[in-house]
Amino acid sequence: MIQLKKIILLFSIALSFSIQAQNTYKNWSDIIRKSDASWFGSDEAKKIAENVLLYQRDIGGWPKNIQMQNELTPAQKKDLLEIKKTTKETTTDNGATTQEMLFMSKMYAQVKDERYKESFLKGLNYLLEAQYANGGWPQFYPLKKGYYTHITYNDDSMINIMNVIKAVADETDYYSIKPSKDIVEKSKKAFDKGIDCILKTQYKQNGILTAWCAQHDEVTFAPANARAFELASLSGYESTKIVLLLMAVEKPSREIVIAVKSAVEWFEKTKITNLEEKRVLNDAGKVVDKKMIPAVNAGPIWARFMDLETNEPFFCDRDGIKKKSIDQIGAERRNGYSWYTDAPKEVLKKFPDWAVKNGTKVSASEKKNVSLITVAQDGSGDFTKIQDAVYACPAFPYEKVTIYVKNGVYNEKVRIPEWNNNVILKGESKENTIITFDDNFSKINLGRNSTFYTSTLLVEGDDFSASNLTLKNASGDKGQAIALSVTGTRAKISNCTILGNQDTLYLSGKNAKQYFKDCYIEGTTDFIFGGATALFENCIIHSIKSSYVTAASTPEGVDFGFVFKNCKLTAETAANAVYLGRPWRIYAKTAFINCELGKQIKPEGWENWSKPDAEKNTFYAEYNNSGEGFQPKKRVTWSHQLTKKEADKYSIENILKDTVANWYSN
Repeated sequence: MIQLKKIILLFSIALSFSIQAQNTYKNWSDIIRKSDASWFGSDEAKKIAENVLLYQRDIGGWPKNIQMQNELTPAQKKDLLEIKKTTKETTTDNGATTQEMLFMSKMYAQVKDERYKESFLKGLNYLLEAQYANGGWPQFYPLKKGYYTHITYNDDSMINIMNVIKAVADETDYYSIKPSKDIVEKSKKAFDKGIDCILKTQYKQNGILTAWCAQHDEVTFAPANARAFELASLSGYESTKIVLLLMAVEKPSREIVIAVKSAVEWFEKTKITNLEEKRVLNDAGKVVDKKMIPAVNAGPIWARFMDLETNEPFFCDRDGIKKKSIDQIGAERRNGYSWYTDAPKEVLKKFPDWAVKNGTKVSASEKKNVSLITVAQDGSGDFTKIQDAVYACPAFPYEKVTIYVKNGVYNEKVRIPEWNNNVILKGESKENTIITFDDNFSKINLGRNSTFYTSTLLVEGDDFSASNLTLKNASGDKGQAIALSVTGTRAKISNCTILGNQDTLYLSGKNAKQYFKDCYIEGTTDFIFGGATALFENCIIHSIKSSYVTAASTPEGVDFGFVFKNCKLTAETAANAVYLGRPWRIYAKTAFINCELGKQIKPEGWENWSKPDAEKNTFYAEYNNSGEGFQPKKRVTWSHQLTKKEADKYSIENILKDTVANWYSN
């Protein structure tokens, strides 16, 4: 009865909460991660720290799933003191120990109480002592019988430990407490052993490296079972943090590079894009049912459990019997467990840059399944010219193809043809990755349509994106000269500088949707023109001389033309009479919303280009703009000042909606 009483007291929910108003997080882990640094010097934090010290066992570890912020009764405090010398339930599962160490570090940064430092160091010693000779870690230490002895990646247990040890070994400032040189050296050796264990546990499927399982046998490294519904399997979730840890290793070995590349290929192979999870909630917001429903071009997800030989997702109830779909298991496990995850998206997002940095190139044998091509003028990449990289892209690929361009001035015309869709053109830096050419109307000399042949970069392929680049037409003020021409749909241009004079940016294409974010665009006359629907967000639009910013040719019946939101319109000193736009075609649509308009903007705002019919058919609009150039009462009578209700229709979802949902957020 006495022992039962202790257990009840130890794991009961607190009788009352004492978190002050500035810290209202319900979960212990949220308090650690989300509180402001200064909060850890407060009286409330000190009070919680006393609880954390009480829960820590003398061996250095903590039990799991304890809401440390809950106020303790005198009887609970007494019982905690009595069991400090025991080692039962000390673990790293569910973030235990590593999160309490972080709390103590944040406390010590604000309050130099030596007990906090000692607590952290005891926790670190506990982690080092718990490591197996082969480099792995069990879920509980001292060892607890059962599956708890397996090398445990489940719920990121081992990776949480290794992240702590890596910070110590690298002598970073992440933790406020600096261990001795001896402990730093021990941490370095422990981390290296852990990496060796990770490499040895990566599962080979028919001789090919894939990913990791939630648990591996501590002796044989083979995949291992845990609870009845957690059968040995390849894990879409747990493998993610493992790969991110490997990618964080400076100067990775050849073995690490191979491990990462193999895991990325497995992630690409096993992603699911035709299902979405639907959750049914009750009035209290609790999940009462989960269903997987068919979807078209859904965001990628991965199964938590995949068959070791076929990669086929499977699901288990507490009977341990594999089922092929989530609806074949009972509600308790279906709704109370995470069966799918989108975590590997972070790996796939970071991999192109990591691969370039660590020398992963596109070999000849890999061209048919190419996903990354590097361009570098010094010969360190796959090609020295961007157009050559485009030629190496597969036609109509199923997956995205990234062309990573290292810093340099690339003096060339580049064309992304219609058959090279799904291309990502990514520069090393906006300031130093420059694509430039000097074609203009007169130089091309191909007749009245010569303008459309002048572009430095021409994008015809759909689902294109570009970032971290400068795109320039260097011909100067010599007439029409396009820097960037986009005729494909679902094009996203972010963090780019687009430079030219007349006709800098041409946007066209039947039913085309295009998105510009955080860009700098400059020119003289009609320097943003065309018939596409295009949204510009957080961009700087710079006029070099007095003329016209836009010349839309929006087709009749199209809901939106050019829309500028939260943009800033600036100008050279000599440019003191700038129109917001004029209609290249009479159904032109252009809107400026929440923009800052400089004094260069003419009071009338818009000009009809000697087209009286345009005054009847164009839709030129503004809403909630600011700056000296915003003079709504002086605008031409045929323009519009939107109401809030009308402006609300100009959402990114409405403007850029397409058959591919949310393409602009990828």
